[in-house]
Amino acid sequence: MALLEFWRSHANEFGQLLRQHTALVLVSTALAALVGIPLGVLAARRPRLGQAVLTVVSVAQTIPSLALLGFLLPLPLVGGVGPRTALVALFLYALLPIVRNTTTGLLQVDRAAREAAVAVGMTSWQRLRMVELPLALPSVMTGLRLAAVIGVGTATVAAAVGAGGLGEYIFRGLAMVDATMILAGAIPAALVALVADAVLARVEWHLTRRRGRSSRAALVTVFLATAALVAVVAGGRRHADTIIVASKNTTEQVLLGEIVAQLIEAEATRVRSAGGPAAPGAPASRSDGVQVRRRLNLGGTFVCDAGLRSGAIDVYVEYTGTSLSAIFREPVSRDSVEVLARVREKYASAGVSVLQPLGFNNTFAILVRGEDARRNGWRTIDDLPAYASTLRPGFGHEFLERADGYRGLVQTYGLQFVNQPRGMELSLIYRALADGEVDLIAGDATSALIDRLDLFPLADTKRYFPPYDAVPVARSAMLLRHPEIGRALARLAGRITDADMRALNAAVDIEKQDPRAVAERFVSMFSH
Repeated sequence: MALLEFWRSHANEFGQLLRQHTALVLVSTALAALVGIPLGVLAARRPRLGQAVLTVVSVAQTIPSLALLGFLLPLPLVGGVGPRTALVALFLYALLPIVRNTTTGLLQVDRAAREAAVAVGMTSWQRLRMVELPLALPSVMTGLRLAAVIGVGTATVAAAVGAGGLGEYIFRGLAMVDATMILAGAIPAALVALVADAVLARVEWHLTRRRGRSSRAALVTVFLATAALVAVVAGGRRHADTIIVASKNTTEQVLLGEIVAQLIEAEATRVRSAGGPAAPGAPASRSDGVQVRRRLNLGGTFVCDAGLRSGAIDVYVEYTGTSLSAIFREPVSRDSVEVLARVREKYASAGVSVLQPLGFNNTFAILVRGEDARRNGWRTIDDLPAYASTLRPGFGHEFLERADGYRGLVQTYGLQFVNQPRGMELSLIYRALADGEVDLIAGDATSALIDRLDLFPLADTKRYFPPYDAVPVARSAMLLRHPEIGRALARLAGRITDADMRALNAAVDIEKQDPRAVAERFVSMFSH
């Protein structure tokens, strides 16, 4: 079975992602319990204040998970690329069921039990600890079970901000349109949710059977939750010589991320074997301690850029036109040399270095079905205005918002679509076009699916789309600390042609090969 073979061949990686996923859910749920149960007690004892508390914690549940991650990403202290942002989001999602069920459980405690506790002289704290919380325990545990199950499902989107977890396989599978890889992440996530629910049900049974020990059990739970948090935070701290290589969430980007990561690893190994830097007179190398950590499949341009500026990642491959228009929001010239110079100037002020272009230009291509182009005689985008009223456009979400995207395209070519463009994930638009769900898309010029699905790129006669030369962008401080990494990446300059990139993409998207293995074969050409 393909799925079992995938798990077997990716056993080490799968184990790591499963541990990351479980840790995210455990820590976020434990923190939500530490905050949510006291809030539930407060809400039960002060109804007016309780209503306000419930209203506030309910707000997080109304925000889509990806939108919440995007909102948290740029915030100081709680945001950034990595598990911190995901933990905050999962914590917010877990609060509502815990607060609400704690409040409900306490309000449903038999009035006679409270009166009996008062009659024997118990203080308010004693009544809460010895009478009310034990009686409300089933409801509280139900809230914890709901929070854990919600957390397991929501944690799959944590991969979009580089937090790891089983969502890595889901995002990777979507990028490659690989059902096996999607199931490799989705099925274990569902099983984790069932196990979490079963374990908490067992804990609930254990505590309700031994209510006299519930306080001690609660203290143990608090201790374990705190220990888990410390372990995750300690494990997430970066070593000074850890190089974080990132990529966006497309096949091409994952391949480029792997190529960069493997080149750095190969250079670090070579330097260790040589006992020092290769170039005479070069600064002393610290590569003997360099480790490469991958954060691939991040959720797009702005996530990668935010991570680079904050220091959460060290290097990724960007496109010059994307940098100038989407990141710096400046008009883009059609001159690739001028665009590169302007991008370097802009990045330099942010402490980021732009290295030499890799050699290919992944500009946008307006694509239609090949049969439509042949039937209607379409060759250029200029041929579309007469047909625009009958076409159903579909574009990636980012393309709809970019300065060099949809709005400028329709103005430049006078396109007046009757149907509003359909927004969808970039990895899905090619098949949506081939399957007849849309009639026109903006794809990547280096996509292997263009030939595979018989799609036709229309010529951009008005040169609307600017150059999108692929360039590694890296934190300048990292390059100064590790000059050998800059030398390693310089070996890629001008070495990847458009045809090379299409072939690499085809190996993954069409032949369903593992991106790491495809990148390894390509990198081997630079090992001599």
